[in-house]
Amino acid sequence: MTPAAPGRLEPTSPEVASGVDSGAASGASARSPGQTTATTSVSPTAGGLWRGGRGVLLVALLVVGVAVAGVLLGGSGGPGRLLDPADASLSGGKALARLLQARGVRVERVTSVAEAATLAGRAGPAGSTLLLSETFPLDEAEAKRLATLPSDLLAVGVRAHLDLLAPGIAPRREARARSREPRCGLPAAERAGSAYTGGVALTAPPGSIGCYPADGVPTLVSHSGAGRTVTVAGDGQFMTNLRLAEDGNAALAANLAGGRPTLIWLTPPESAAQTGGGKAGLYDLVPEGVRWAVAQVLVAVLLLALWRGRRLGPVVAERLPVVVRAAETVEGRARLYRARRARDRAAAALRAGFTDRVTPRLGLPPGTGPDALVNAIAERTGQAASHVGAALYGPPPVDEAGLVALAEYMDIVERQVGKS
Repeated sequence: MTPAAPGRLEPTSPEVASGVDSGAASGASARSPGQTTATTSVSPTAGGLWRGGRGVLLVALLVVGVAVAGVLLGGSGGPGRLLDPADASLSGGKALARLLQARGVRVERVTSVAEAATLAGRAGPAGSTLLLSETFPLDEAEAKRLATLPSDLLAVGVRAHLDLLAPGIAPRREARARSREPRCGLPAAERAGSAYTGGVALTAPPGSIGCYPADGVPTLVSHSGAGRTVTVAGDGQFMTNLRLAEDGNAALAANLAGGRPTLIWLTPPESAAQTGGGKAGLYDLVPEGVRWAVAQVLVAVLLLALWRGRRLGPVVAERLPVVVRAAETVEGRARLYRARRARDRAAAALRAGFTDRVTPRLGLPPGTGPDALVNAIAERTGQAASHVGAALYGPPPVDEAGLVALAEYMDIVERQVGKS
């Protein structure tokens, strides 16, 4: 007689495990012809997930790389102050200021017409050049005052009150900014050669010199008279940090702005936020490039989450090569125990299975001690506590007859517990 099917079996030796596999295989070969073959579902493997997800991962890494590169190459991340000699952004004019200083020209950055007038008076007649860009908010009174200064005037991109600053020079039409040849006799333009000019085509009064024409109309006009020279450029991009190294832009800017020992560079006053007078939040302090980088990273993470959160599709069924019944597995294990004379292991398996099944029926928690379990079984079934204790915790049987008797006794006790 083989022992009853245990609820839990201890680990066996490698020899016993190999015997179980052979017994299971032999039992499967003996199944009836009409028995159907079971199926099981197959989940995606790690390799399949990697092959399917590496494309999305590559796209995410590419987006992050582009965002980081944009931040690193974006300089200060802000738009900058156009033609400001203290601004190192792409639109600033710090490179030109350094170039002029290297040539011995003193660059004075001022933010008001009053300051410019004071410096021009100190420099004396023809001792300074006043640089005025389109960014400076100039009213009519200030324009009239600038027109009376003894300094030479270089106006780039200026359209407001141009009739007061440079009489006879006026905007005529729009002109696309691009690289152009000077085609004039102005020494500053001839030495520079081609330059990035345009913006506005200008009318030139008699006696003036027009350079860098757009369809025959000059985009840079220079006029000398009354002891000073007034030069108007339709666009000031050739003086920015971005364009200064292209063509002859640096030479043209230096020749026009560095003709006198002092350059008075008139720039608009800084805003309250830039000077610290206003309250700037944490978001305002973050460079614009960093914001775009964070936004791109969030989009990449969202796309990755949507991809990972999708359904994996219908369940795939796979036909199993063999089907082993539970009874055949138990019988094969019992034969192995018998062949190896492993009565101690068989008894331990029977006792463990009995304890696991009986303990919840008695209303006891898992892990109940031996004394409490034995007393509960004896009280429920009327069996002697000494007999129950010897059956559950006594020494293993010495022969097969004792093992069979132990199995029969525990089977009787289990039935009594179930009926009580």
